[in-house]
Amino acid sequence: MINIGKFNTLEILRETEPGMFLGDTDGNEVLLPNRYVEDVFKVGDDVEVFIYLDNDERLVAVTDEPHITVDDFAVLRCNAVNDYGAFLDWGMVKELFCPFKEQAFPMKKGGWYLVHCYLDEKSERLVATSKTNRFLDNEELTVAEFEEVELIVSHPSDFGMNVIVNKQHTGLIYKDSIFQELSIGDRLKGIVKKIRPGNKLDIALGQVGFRNIEPNAKKILEILGDNSGFLPLYDKSSPEAIKETLEMSKKNFKKAIGTLYKQKQITIEKDGIRLV
Repeated sequence: MINIGKFNTLEILRETEPGMFLGDTDGNEVLLPNRYVEDVFKVGDDVEVFIYLDNDERLVAVTDEPHITVDDFAVLRCNAVNDYGAFLDWGMVKELFCPFKEQAFPMKKGGWYLVHCYLDEKSERLVATSKTNRFLDNEELTVAEFEEVELIVSHPSDFGMNVIVNKQHTGLIYKDSIFQELSIGDRLKGIVKKIRPGNKLDIALGQVGFRNIEPNAKKILEILGDNSGFLPLYDKSSPEAIKETLEMSKKNFKKAIGTLYKQKQITIEKDGIRLV
């Protein structure tokens, strides 16, 4: 099967005047135009190509690498706007079309927009939409608390920064948990810090290996995140202060911060501990 909007590994079947014809194991064929044919290509070789419809609405294979593929998200520049919609630069000869009905806000030439790419099944065209939330769903979560996830920064809110989680769900990084500059479209790793009622996801940045550390260390990271990344507790703090704040013994506290320090997730300062 030849998949539109994705990279396909296909066999070179034959050479023709307009280019090379490629095929899959099901007998489907597609043209690789001469402009994409490299000197080393020969009949029988397998090549990796991207498939989409060209300016003449014909299925075509190319060796160019697009900035976005089907079912993915990316920030793209608007090159032009006409009576039908916007045309986005996605690194291909034919620009990616975003109809007016798919624009969360009217796009303007020269602007940059976070979009989702999907395949219109009727026309078999790849289309962009900036209404990204309709491709995300938190009704049935595929993630758990303390799980490491892939994030795409979506848009700011009054509470912090909205993110796309594993290209499937929506999540939120609260303002007091953001310790670096974030831009729309940034891709980063994070942790599911908490799942709230309604399957709302609280996300924390970084902290690879968070899920595998012992429970007291997890608890300290959670509380640090809720307190702007700093706690006025350290190994010289009184057992009473530690118990009041963290509900754990001083022995367990010292063991936990030792683990976090070795993993370079916190720094130990003279007056407390701080998230890295």
